[in-house]
Amino acid sequence: MTIRALLIAATLTTTPALAQTPEAGTKAPPPKGETAKAPLKDAQGKDVGEVTFEQTPTGVLVKGTLTNLPPGEHAIHIHEAGKCEAPAFTTAGGHFNPKKKAHGILSPKGKHEGDLPNLYVDKEGRVQFDFFAPDLKVKGLFDKDGSAVVVHAKLDDYHSDPAGDAGGRIACGVVEK
Repeated sequence: MTIRALLIAATLTTTPALAQTPEAGTKAPPPKGETAKAPLKDAQGKDVGEVTFEQTPTGVLVKGTLTNLPPGEHAIHIHEAGKCEAPAFTTAGGHFNPKKKAHGILSPKGKHEGDLPNLYVDKEGRVQFDFFAPDLKVKGLFDKDGSAVVVHAKLDDYHSDPAGDAGGRIACGVVEK
């Protein structure tokens, strides 16, 4: 046997296959960050789905699956108070905005931390979404009065202050651990 063949044989019999070890390029998934959820109900108290929040190293991943909403475009925002009293849901207060910025993803003076992209609800009243909120922190949603997720009757125009001309509130859910 050549020296090369001996070295290969010795390596193969004394160490596990490199392709099967995490150090060989396959990384374990990163640990899950802090999470929260908001189960949403409409003005009649019917379940319309859930929004979840997961902290990442660079912001929060916001995911949701909602049903039984009117078809079309609707604004969705995180609001400053963890109260959802039907039918108007005004107890949720204004948008979550601890840095006191102007409203709107398109505003040069914005955006609120609670501003999220519009939802596009299909003709069956369903929507599934994934948003990334770089300015948000999950732990920030649990200040002294909590926070809520609100779906509005109309779409957000992304610049009108204070709420994007999004209309009434049609669904709400308190953010919880």
